[in-house]
Amino acid sequence: LSFREAALALVTISSAYGALGSEVGHAVAAELDVPFLDRAIPAEVAEQLAVPLAEAETRDEALSGFFERLLGTFVMMGGVYGGAMLPVTEVPDEAAFRAATEQIIRRHAASGSGVILGRAGMLVLADHPRVVRVRLSGPLEARIEQAVRRYGLTHEQARKQERENDGARAAWVQRFYGRDVADPALYDLVINATRFSIADRVALIVAATRAA
Repeated sequence: LSFREAALALVTISSAYGALGSEVGHAVAAELDVPFLDRAIPAEVAEQLAVPLAEAETRDEALSGFFERLLGTFVMMGGVYGGAMLPVTEVPDEAAFRAATEQIIRRHAASGSGVILGRAGMLVLADHPRVVRVRLSGPLEARIEQAVRRYGLTHEQARKQERENDGARAAWVQRFYGRDVADPALYDLVINATRFSIADRVALIVAATRAA
C-alpha cells in the first residue's frame, strides 16, 4: 500500500450497541494511519453553533434529547452563557445542528482520509466516490453479553443502555434521512461483531478499504 493510497483511506462506521464501534474505529484508524473522528465532531459542532461543549457531547445523535436538555439549561440559568445573556430564541434549532454536523463530516471527508464513527456518516457521504461504509452489529443478546463483559455492567444496565443508544441512533437516521440504520443496503460491509474479535473486525475493514 503506497503512502498516497493510505492517506486516501476513508471509512464510515455505524455501530450497534455492544458492537464496540469506538474501539474498532480507533484501531482501524491507527492501522490505516488516518484520523479517527468521533468526539472531535460534536466539539466542532459546539464551536460552530456556539453552544456548550458538554451539551453537544451528551447527545449528539439524538437531537430531540439534546435540545430538550439544552433548552432546560438555558432556562435554569436564566439565559446566561459565557457571562452574557442569551435569549432562548438564539438556541440553534435541529436543522442547524444537523447541518453543522453534516458540514463538518464533509469537510473532513474532503481530505480523503479518516474513520468517521456514527452521525449517519454512511448517508452524509453517500455520494462520496471512495468511502467504505461499515456496519457493526450482531444478535441482540450476544451484544448485551459483550457489553456486560467489556464494561462491567449488569445485564439490566446493559439492556437499558442498548434501548437508549440504539433507539437514539435509529431515530436520528429515520427522522432526518428517512432510512433504517440497520438496512444492509446502506453499507459496503456488514460484520457480526459478536462472532469476530476486535482484531478480526479491524482486519476485515482494513482489507475492504484497501481493496476499494
